[in-house]
Amino acid sequence: MNKMKLTFTTQINCVVNIISLTLNKRKENTNAMSTNKLALIRYKIIDQCLQQKHRKWTLEDLIEKVSEGLYELEGIHSGISKRTIQGDIQLMRSNKLGYNAPIVVKDRRYYRYEDPDYSINNSPISNMDMQKIKDALDLLKHLNGFSFFEEMSDMIIRLDNRLNSSQKDGKSIVQMEANPLLKGLKWITPLYQAIKEETPVLIKYKSFRSKHESSEVYNPYLLKEFRNRWFLIARKKNENSLITLALDRIKEVDEMSKAGYQPNEDIDFDRYFSDTIGVTKSAKDRGQKVILEVDASNAPYVETKPFHASQQLLKKNDDGSIKIRIDVVLNLELEREILGFGECIKVIQPKSLERRISYRLFKATKQYFEINRIYPE
Repeated sequence: MNKMKLTFTTQINCVVNIISLTLNKRKENTNAMSTNKLALIRYKIIDQCLQQKHRKWTLEDLIEKVSEGLYELEGIHSGISKRTIQGDIQLMRSNKLGYNAPIVVKDRRYYRYEDPDYSINNSPISNMDMQKIKDALDLLKHLNGFSFFEEMSDMIIRLDNRLNSSQKDGKSIVQMEANPLLKGLKWITPLYQAIKEETPVLIKYKSFRSKHESSEVYNPYLLKEFRNRWFLIARKKNENSLITLALDRIKEVDEMSKAGYQPNEDIDFDRYFSDTIGVTKSAKDRGQKVILEVDASNAPYVETKPFHASQQLLKKNDDGSIKIRIDVVLNLELEREILGFGECIKVIQPKSLERRISYRLFKATKQYFEINRIYPE
């Protein structure tokens, strides 16, 4: 997925991390004991031994088997002490690693599992772990609204049913922004596959400004999301300039022959968009120094949620207002971000942007202006 730029990557990582940390709790160290790799190998070997129902295992047998395993897997041939294996068994029995392994000693000599079907790999999930998975599932349900995740639908439903049968229903504690009325999401999957498989696509497209649809062959390179809208970055067949297509304006997508694909070999999109707010940029555009003054009431918001990764605090005034700098391409998305703050922000430079914002605010004011109208302070 390295070619697919997703602003909900953080959401996906959150889901993956929650589930992985929970389900792998019994295989990896997730507690204060800092269990290392060799200890995990020992636990696994001991577990494999005790699963063999028709063999009796003495402590010496386990030591020998663990020593052999460490030599085969890690090249360690110094041997394992009796005390180490005894400590491992005690830890596996306890809840410190989440195993609660039912290891018993028969005839004061032979070690075995009291439950012959037990394994540390399938030990039951605690209620706390179950809640963590349920929280992660809530996030997965949110992502499931995208066609890209349609193959996960059945898995999500089955997992949800399994959790509901194991736990009382709980209220969701995470709510994420979603717009089920967004158009164009159905094109994410075919376009993603086309990018991944380096396949040209025939796209029927109708921009907001055009009265008629057009059909062109494109070489797709990148899917990018901004403010809940999706865009395809591509090149027309036999052309060098990049073009940005809004997915909600696409009418049809058809795969073409792979033989005609023109790969992107010259642009690193991470770097290309590093000086851009949104998706509007041409190959000639470069980031410019933009200085803004933000009033005291909005300064904390701008400081904690920067306009852009390049944002720098230049000055903090006595009245609480601040002056900041960002280095970005001058585009429509930047203007909208600034206009969103209304009278609470002022463009200091560049002058071209100052004039543009001033003109747009003037036009906006004219729509509400009435002679002798009294404006609130």
